Amino acid sequence: MDFCKSILYFILAGVCEIGGGYLIWLWLREGKGIMYAVAGAVILIIYGIIPTLQPANFGRVYAAYGGVFIVLSILWGWGVDKVAPDKFDIIGGLVALVGVLIIMYWPRV
Repeated sequence: MDFCKSILYFILAGVCEIGGGYLIWLWLREGKGIMYAVAGAVILIIYGIIPTLQPANFGRVYAAYGGVFIVLSILWGWGVDKVAPDKFDIIGGLVALVGVLIIMYWPRV
């Protein structure tokens, strides 16, 4: 599988997980209508399917996805919640991305 397609799957999964969870959050915490919960649940199901398209085994994919999720969560907080990342968020996000690259894409012998 090509590197760009794999990265796209990670990003799509992350947006679905964070977006679906955010809709559930809005329903439970902000009093939005039940359709927020339904839409969130459907999106979370889609999130569960997307990682299966990755080429690696389950454990490796989900370990690497954790790093992608960290970065996407920081970006979501910045874009949606208007909380700008500080230098420690940025450093932590970069460390997480290095972990993703090592876990998923480092050549194995």
